[in-house]
This record gives sequence, structure tokens and C-alpha cells, in this order.
Amino acid sequence: MTIFAEGILGGRVAFVTGGGTGITGGVARALAEAGANVALVSRSLEHLEPAAAAINQAQEAATTGTGEAFAVAADVRKPEEVEKAIAAAVERFGKIDIIVNGAAGNFLCAAEELSPNGFGTVVDIDLKGTFNVCRASFEELKKNQGQILNISATLHYLGTPMQLHVSAAKAGVDALTRNLAVEWGRHGIRVNAIAPGPIADTEGMKRLVPEAIKEKLKQKVPLGRFGLIKDIENAAVFLCSDAASFINGAVLVVDGAQWLAANRLF
Repeated sequence: MTIFAEGILGGRVAFVTGGGTGITGGVARALAEAGANVALVSRSLEHLEPAAAAINQAQEAATTGTGEAFAVAADVRKPEEVEKAIAAAVERFGKIDIIVNGAAGNFLCAAEELSPNGFGTVVDIDLKGTFNVCRASFEELKKNQGQILNISATLHYLGTPMQLHVSAAKAGVDALTRNLAVEWGRHGIRVNAIAPGPIADTEGMKRLVPEAIKEKLKQKVPLGRFGLIKDIENAAVFLCSDAASFINGAVLVVDGAQWLAANRLF
């Protein structure tokens, strides 16, 4: 069941990096359910092809106008591969209206043990990869007064142990979001971001948050629960729809106010 009007994104084309799994896999499905055609992009087709097949099967079974999907491999760290993937999406669907930057890397590591290569790899994927996709898609977005949705995080709002590399990269994503919103707004291009908090049904929650602290972390969320990928999907569809046509340069925090309560003393 969707809370949005049927076909709210009908006729749109979305280019979604990291669109095979996790949060951005959910966002890609939600955009397709809302009527958009979606290009799913990642380094490997291993996860992309099943995700695209699932979207296409849902389209065939649906009685309403859902979008179709196709998979295209590209490493966001390599501008030439990104440009080829953009061209492939345009060839397939005729245009691009929406960019979702969700390709990301993460692992736990204390700052004193973090290698320059480990730090650089995450920055290359999360921050530089986001820039590469934005830059490569600019001409297409300008044609259609399109929009960019970056997937950020709340890690850098406070000091988060073992997450220096990701915090630095996502802080850069927030800055990139705001700067592009100002520079590219004159072309009718909106640039926003979503900063998810702790999302229960993600690989990151399973892999990066020890079971021993999950309940304590949940108690820090004023709404009393972890988020779900569905919560991010709903925020993404809203920001990509005409309902958000005057929202530009926003970083929408979707965390149940967890980060605001992180340092509370009660």
C-alpha cells in the first residue's frame, strides 16, 4: 500500500546509484511504484539484475502505472564509467529527471588504526562518487529541470566513534548538496538530501551495530523505535515529487529525532 497518489512520478526517469540493495534499493523500488522508470547502477550486476527483474515483474503484475527498470554497471569512482551509464540510461528511457546518489562504503575502524587508503576509499565512493554522478548528469538535468537526491547520514552531527571516514565523507555530501542547490537552482535543478538515522532492516544495522547495544540505542530514539527502509522510501518519493517543488538545498533528517537526543542526560 502506498500513501501517495497513484502515478505521482509517472513519466519521470530516475538514475539510482547503489540501487540494487539496502536503502537505495528500496528507494528505487518506491520510485518505480510511483511511476518512474529507473536505471539501477552499481559496480557489479550481481545485485542489480535481480533487483531490476523484481521491479519489472511487479510492473507486469500491477494494475496501475508502475515504472520499469534496467541494470547498468558503473563504478562511481570512475567518471568515464559514470558518463557511459548516464548515456545508457538516456538511450534506454530518452532522458533523466531524477538522480539518487546512494552508492556508499562503510566499515568500523578506530581513527588511529584507519589507513589512508581506507579513509580515501570511502571518501572516493561516498563524496567524490556523488560529485562524479552529479557532474555527469548536469546537462540532462538542465534539459528537464530535474533534481538530485543525495543519501547522507547523521554520523557527523556529533562525534561518532569508529566512523571518522564515513562522517567526513557524508559531511562533504551535505556541503555538496547545499552548494549545488545554490549554483544549479537557476537552471531549475533542485538538489536535496536525506540523512537516515538507525534503520533496522539494513545490512549496515546488522553488520555495524553490535546486538549488545541495539536496545540501548533504540532507547535513545524519542519515537521509541528504529526506522525502516520504508520510512526513507516515503521521504524520497515526497522530495522527488512536485509536492516538494520549492524545497531546494534541504538535508531532511529521518531518524525519529535520535541525533537530537543523543546527548540527553535522562
